[in-house]
Order: sequence, then C-alpha cells, then structure tokens
Amino acid sequence: METTIKKEVHPILSNIRKIMNERNLTQAAIAEYAETSPSQLSKIFKGEVQLSLWQLSNIATKLNMSIVDIITYPDKYYKMGKGSEDLKATLTVELKKDVKEQVLKLIFGNENIKILNE
Repeated sequence: METTIKKEVHPILSNIRKIMNERNLTQAAIAEYAETSPSQLSKIFKGEVQLSLWQLSNIATKLNMSIVDIITYPDKYYKMGKGSEDLKATLTVELKKDVKEQVLKLIFGNENIKILNE
C-alpha cells in the first residue's frame, strides 16, 4: 500500500486562485500573465514547480495589483477607509542654492518665486 503525501498549496497560490475565480479568469489567462505555459502553471499550482518572483510580478501587473496585495489578498496592504482622504505626504529635498532656485521656478513659476523668497 502506497501512501501519497499531498503537498500544501502555498497561500500566495491560493490567493491567485481566489482572484482567478472572482475575476472569472482561466488558468490559461494567468499562465499568459506569468509568461509561462498552462501546463507549467498547473505544475506550479500543484506545488511541483515554484512560482518565481518575476512571474508573480508579471501576474500582479496584469491584474493591476501590487505583489503585496496578492500576498495579503483579500486584504490590501494599506486599507483605504475613513480618513484616507486626509492622507498627506511631505517630501524634503536638500538642494544647492542655484539648483533650488531653478526647481522652485519650475514648480511655482517666476512670479510666485518672489513671494516665496519674501
């Protein structure tokens, strides 16, 4: 009597399957996204071959998702919710004086640069 050990499906692959089902995509479509053959993708889903980071990146790109969002699916890495419209970012850049003037003119125009310098 031969014992068959079933390999566990990696959570990322489970998430890709969920996305496939929710978006009504075929395994052939996902294989095309991963730039591999449907038979190779089948081996990936069975755990016989590993999904490469490059293939995961291609799949994410074609699905208009980030790799992190596939990994954390159905949750998003950064959940958008109440207060997200108030999200702000500040960028600080240190520049030499002559370059600073050029950058400020590009951003604010010649007239507004005078106001900023006052």
